[in-house]
Amino acid sequence: MALSPQWLDELRMRTTLSAVIGRTVRLTKAGREFKACCPFHNEKTPSFYVNDEKGFYHCFGCEAHGDAIRWLTDQRGMPFMDAVKELAAEAGMEVPAPDPRAAERAEKRASLHDVTAAAQQWYVDELGSAEGADARAYLKRRGFSAGIVKEFGFGFAPSDRQALKRALSNFDEAMLIEAGMRIDVEDKDPYDRFRGRLMLPIQDTRGRVIAFGGRILDDDAYGPKYLNSPDTPLFDKGRTLYNLHRAAPAARQSGRIIVVEGYMDAIALANAGIAEAVAPLGTALTENQIELLWRQVERPILCFDGDNAGQRAAMRAIGRVLPMLRPGHSLSIVRMPAGMDPDDFIRDKGVGAMEELLGSPASLLDTLWAFERDALPLNSPEEKAGLKERLLAHVDTIQHPDIRALYKKELLERFSAYAFPPREFKPRGEWKKGGFNAAPPRLSPETAARLKHAMSGGSRDALAVAVIHGLLRFPGEIVRHEEALSRFAARDPKVGPAIDSLIAAAETLDSRAESPISLPEGLPAPPANTYFAFLDKGTDPVDAREDLAEAVSLLVERPALEAALSEATARFETDPEGAFADQQRLLKRKLEFEARLGQMASRKAASPAARESDTARSEVSDSAENMD
Repeated sequence: MALSPQWLDELRMRTTLSAVIGRTVRLTKAGREFKACCPFHNEKTPSFYVNDEKGFYHCFGCEAHGDAIRWLTDQRGMPFMDAVKELAAEAGMEVPAPDPRAAERAEKRASLHDVTAAAQQWYVDELGSAEGADARAYLKRRGFSAGIVKEFGFGFAPSDRQALKRALSNFDEAMLIEAGMRIDVEDKDPYDRFRGRLMLPIQDTRGRVIAFGGRILDDDAYGPKYLNSPDTPLFDKGRTLYNLHRAAPAARQSGRIIVVEGYMDAIALANAGIAEAVAPLGTALTENQIELLWRQVERPILCFDGDNAGQRAAMRAIGRVLPMLRPGHSLSIVRMPAGMDPDDFIRDKGVGAMEELLGSPASLLDTLWAFERDALPLNSPEEKAGLKERLLAHVDTIQHPDIRALYKKELLERFSAYAFPPREFKPRGEWKKGGFNAAPPRLSPETAARLKHAMSGGSRDALAVAVIHGLLRFPGEIVRHEEALSRFAARDPKVGPAIDSLIAAAETLDSRAESPISLPEGLPAPPANTYFAFLDKGTDPVDAREDLAEAVSLLVERPALEAALSEATARFETDPEGAFADQQRLLKRKLEFEARLGQMASRKAASPAARESDTARSEVSDSAENMD
């Protein structure tokens, strides 16, 4: 009966492991997991854990480990197919009917495993031969212990082009080629792929040899320094992480997993006692490999070399993971000193220094910001605009809406603080006993007049009036949102001049968030039938500024949206089909816009004091009286 890996993965996903194990073992909730005394060995202190999210159980005492199928076969003694049928019936899945072709493929895979296992044993034997002396000397120079050499299965491939074929003569030539061990070239005899190299087996999550990596012994020799097996029915380099079968159990105990650039780096860490290291296999980190890492821990640590190539590798990984980000799951990054890889660093500084580096990795966001900030000079407005464009291009690739919004907010705040550092504050006012009594900043009569004109009239815009009041309360936000406000001012003929005046005034004001601008006499208060948290003195200042930032974005978005709708409507005569599609898309955006605006006002209902709708107006008026 043919059971594809995809079908088995679906079965595991539909099965709640704690429910299966809980039928015969008393489980106790322990954070995001369950714990119990291990049913596989006698113990008094629980060391057996069940993780539903990752779909496995593990005992830290006897190392028992497996999924729901393994539980039924090992703990209850059921045959494999009986266990599968029982779980499938509970999950509402039909067990696939027998597939002769799938069975044939499975048999072939089993045969290829025999080939790679035999090749591995031969390589290990050759390492101990006279011809393997140089390879043994290389391992000694690298400082690898005898235990590490044995554990990681180091071997040696002789230089003879036909040596492997003679050694594995009991296997057909076609099987050796399909397993990636031999190369078949048209009009030439096949020959061994790996020759004159130190050999390492590449294993799957079950520890079976599926491919090989080979390193030259003389760095000046012709050919690539590292050579890996090609993709085969056993081996897909984009879906395989070197050393995962050893690193995963170690990661479950340490709570971390480390990704290094190559397998020799992973072995160097293991040689130093850091067992939870893995490596991609000659490619940039792929989506499948990231998912494999996230099954072990929520925040894997990428540890790349300190040279430019290492930093480019880190950025490629960041670019790959940004669209995949989800709550709680990300990457951390450790940057090695320039010119050093993990092996060099441990030799020079010691394992303690390496642990210190790994203990304080940078976040994905910090690394992204630092890389783009330092990528190019920032000596002109154009270069600063280029930095902002690059940051927003990264943000746009994030699929999760909440994470995208938070990244955008954080990166734009860093950009504003870096590109427009605050000027030195020189207080104005007079000294009084007990401290300096600073006078609140005031607007010029011309700016005040423009504000009153923009905010007057029975049909005044509640959102625009509220935003202006918010900017007067937090003048430091004017510079922060200068670009967005300028775009709005260019589109709105009524309120635009007032916004332009505020932007110009911000250049001369002591515009600290702690110093609201004194409200001009006669300035209308926000409409009584609206509520904006950033105008309520009871709102935390940090939350108020965030609310104001959202209001500014809505204010800027609305005229742009209306202009786009008008343009789509005007195109109906020349391009009815395209205009209709654009209009429907824009109308959907308009509904989303109105929903966001409504959500801002609805926050009033969630406030603990159930504030009345005119709170903002009365408190702003009180503030004006106090400042005047």
